[in-house]
Amino acid sequence: MNVAFVYDRVNKWGGAERVLLALHKIWPKAPLFTAVYDKKRAAWADVFLVHPSFLQRIPGASLAHESLPGLTPMAFETFTFDEYDVVISVTSAEAKNIITKPQTLHICYCLTPTRYLWSGFSQYLKQPGLGMLSWVAGWGLKTFAPMLRKWDIVAASRPDYFIAISERVKERIKKYYGRDVIEVVYPPVDTNRFTSKGLSSVANADYFLTVSRLVSYKRLDIIIKAFNALKLPLVIIGDGRQKQELRKMAGATIRFIDHHLTDSELVRYYEGCRAFVYAADEDFGLAAAEAQAIGVPVIAYRQSGVAEVVSDRVSGVLFDQQTVESLQAAVREFLSLTFSKAACRAQVETMSEVHFRKRISDIVRSLHQKNKHI
Repeated sequence: MNVAFVYDRVNKWGGAERVLLALHKIWPKAPLFTAVYDKKRAAWADVFLVHPSFLQRIPGASLAHESLPGLTPMAFETFTFDEYDVVISVTSAEAKNIITKPQTLHICYCLTPTRYLWSGFSQYLKQPGLGMLSWVAGWGLKTFAPMLRKWDIVAASRPDYFIAISERVKERIKKYYGRDVIEVVYPPVDTNRFTSKGLSSVANADYFLTVSRLVSYKRLDIIIKAFNALKLPLVIIGDGRQKQELRKMAGATIRFIDHHLTDSELVRYYEGCRAFVYAADEDFGLAAAEAQAIGVPVIAYRQSGVAEVVSDRVSGVLFDQQTVESLQAAVREFLSLTFSKAACRAQVETMSEVHFRKRISDIVRSLHQKNKHI
């Protein structure tokens, strides 16, 4: 098969980028098409032949892509995929806008329906996270959302098949796009790198941990307020537009780490924590899965993709509402329980990269054969 990948924007590092590197191991010659490409901030993409869109020629576009919601869908429509048998779009936004001819199979590995238009719409309106430009962004989103949603629904009709990264995302795809998902395939967890010795022992360190981009929909405000009130030590690893706002909110027991950490450094922080905490309605939550792989229990919001990798009161504690009070109650419950590292690790044993590559490869090859005979 002649395969190509499409991704929203290549200018950061995170869970979706790990997915792309896993796909690259299956099809190492597949090029990567994207709206914008920042080589310095996305060194991981050096293994790909990257094709950015015309947006690349706009000064500053690779950093301020959020300000171009009207142009980005059109940017993806300009790409041509006639020479490819299969195109796999990995997207939480506009990459599914690509147009393919019937002989080219388009499979969308959906991270979530476009968050700022659907599941995260109200949160983005409250906290666009663009500093002094936030009021402009909020006004623009509220004004143009109906039009952008229509475009997004049209784009969602273009993939031949959807694969979702979690049952939570599967529900959203059906709710917002009216499309069925053929498979749920969890993103790959590096269970070899994220591991810990002594898995029979009980996690019992002195601080709680969260690893996240510092943006509004991650609901770090809830976590900070809860730990301020509880006066328990919390380490927040990550960077993002909400950093200054969150730092001002944090009390004396909360510490931020916003510089880049290697995987080995991150593993040490996981190993040293008492529990990993997540308050977002997350699509999947790769960081939480990595914590479970190391044997760390997770405290997470129940209506979230994270909850799919946490067994309540076995490998962590789930709470019912995205409120400070609900999280505080969950932390107190956590402190009254004992958790086995082995039980935490067991939650993600079937989410290894090897397992991911096999499942995706089998699905794509099967669908390609089916498409050839239509």
